[in-house]
Formats: sequence, C-alpha cells, structure tokens
Amino acid sequence: MSLAIGVDIGGTKVAGGVVDEQGRVIDRTRRFTPSTDVAATEATIAEVVHELAGRNEISAVGIGAAGWIANDRATVLFAPHLAWRNEPLRDALELAIGLPVLVENDGNAAAWAEYRFGAARDAPVVVMITLGTGIGGGLVVGGALYRGAFGIGCEYGHMSIVPDGRRCACGNRGCLEMYASGTALAHDARELAAVAPVAARRLLELADGDLDRLTGPLVTEAAREGDPAAIEIYTAMGRWLGRGLANLAAALDPAVFVIGGGVSEAGELLLRPAQQTFAESLTGRGFRVAAEVRLAELGPEAGLVGAADLARRGRMAG
Repeated sequence: MSLAIGVDIGGTKVAGGVVDEQGRVIDRTRRFTPSTDVAATEATIAEVVHELAGRNEISAVGIGAAGWIANDRATVLFAPHLAWRNEPLRDALELAIGLPVLVENDGNAAAWAEYRFGAARDAPVVVMITLGTGIGGGLVVGGALYRGAFGIGCEYGHMSIVPDGRRCACGNRGCLEMYASGTALAHDARELAAVAPVAARRLLELADGDLDRLTGPLVTEAAREGDPAAIEIYTAMGRWLGRGLANLAAALDPAVFVIGGGVSEAGELLLRPAQQTFAESLTGRGFRVAAEVRLAELGPEAGLVGAADLARRGRMAG
C-alpha cells in the first residue's frame, strides 16, 4: 500500500495526516502556525512531516497551502493570512524533508478529496467552498482540477459582494470572506457583545467576559447549545454564503457545491439558511436545475487528504 502525507496549512494551524490509497487518514498530528515568520512556518511543516514519517513508510508529501500557488505547483505567490510572497516552498521543503513534495492550494486539495472520496464522488462539475479562518475554494471539471491560467483561480472568498464593505486581508473591501468565515464569525460575535452584552451573555461566558477571546469555534459551540445570539450570527452568515453560491452558479453551473472547513462543523445551522438563500437568489430559478448544496464528508481533513492523494498520483506519474 502506498502511503502519502498531506499537510493542511491555514492561518492558525498546520495539520498533518498519513493517507492511504482509499483516502483514509491513518495517523495524525497538528501544530500552531507561526504565520508571520516564513522560516518558522516551514520548520513547523518539516517537524510535522518528520514526526509522521518516523512512524510510517511514506512515498510523497502533499502540501495544501492557504494561498495562491503558481502552476509549477512549487511556488506560493501570495498568502493573505501567511507571510509567503513568491516563496519557493517546494524546493525549501524537499531540502528539509528529503521526500518528493507537491504544493497545492488548500481549497483545490479539498475539492479534489471530496471529488475522489467524499460528497461529490465523480460529479461532472464540483465547486468546493472551504470555510476556515478565511474562505478557500476549488473546482473540478470532468475529473480534472481547474487552476486558471496562472494557477490562482477559484479564490471565491475574494469575490466582492459588498461595495466598500469590510476591509479584507487581500487588500480589497467587501469580500465574501469578511462575511462568511471564521474571521467573520468572531467579528460579528464581538460586535454584538459590544453593543448588546445581555443578548450575547452566553458568548461572553464562553469567552470569560473578554471580547478579544471571542472566536469562531466559541460561536459554533454556543450555536450548537441553542444560544439564540449565536444562531442569529450563523443564520446571517448562511445567507451571505447562499448569495455567494448563487453568483458562482451563474458563472460555473456546477452539479454540486460542497461546503467544508472548520466553520462547516455547525452543520444545518449554516447549511439551511445557505440553501434557502441560494434557492431564492439563483439566476433563472424555476427554469433550470439547481446544484445540490452538500456538507463535506471528509470534514476539516479534506485538504490534507486531497494534498496527499495528489502528491501520490504525481509521484506515480513521475
């Protein structure tokens, strides 16, 4: 059996896993991302790989990075939540790790995983939306990943949906990411707690009364408990997401939308308002087949599963 390591690198975590040929994660480890330090981030990735390779026989390593990856699948051109700028990541990691490395956008990797092993198996056109600290995305058409002319397609989180809206890490304003991501959850929770602390009582309890400690996972926890304020925040986020899906459907006409990433762990609290708003906003609604909107089956590990599978396939092809 050929085993590969997948490493999913986000703004807050470096998650590594050993993945078999059926897409199963059989070993795992995780570290905090030192996101402002290029050398420290790469050292953390190498540490994760060395730990996993020390317990398993590995053929290749796939990196799912939250950034724009050039078509050489080696260079990170830009990462809004990390310090990489034109970073030759593959070469640096191969030197540190001693194994073949493939670098892919984390959203692309997640889309590939859900197409191969998850919620969109063999669908003709698959759009993946990953909701984490930011928003990533991927597109599989006819069994092939679509990357765009320069490798940086499918950055759905940076579609502008609110003119002159909230400032985004990408340098623009009003991006979808600022209204439907973990960052948006935390922003909305803090805003509510600042102006209506009674309504946000449970959120403040979970944060020990400290607004700065109100994070997306705490909002998810409160929403799952049935807290009305947290559910209201998730409902608003779902509506923003639904509008984004309708815009993407107008351009891409997918068979399936797959919603993944850490924020999607809220399940129906997010999916239900997203599906409703998508149906209400879809161009030509009532006269076309609407894409299905599904939760990812592989959960937050989709990125590392896809990165590992792509690295293994690349190794076999080579």
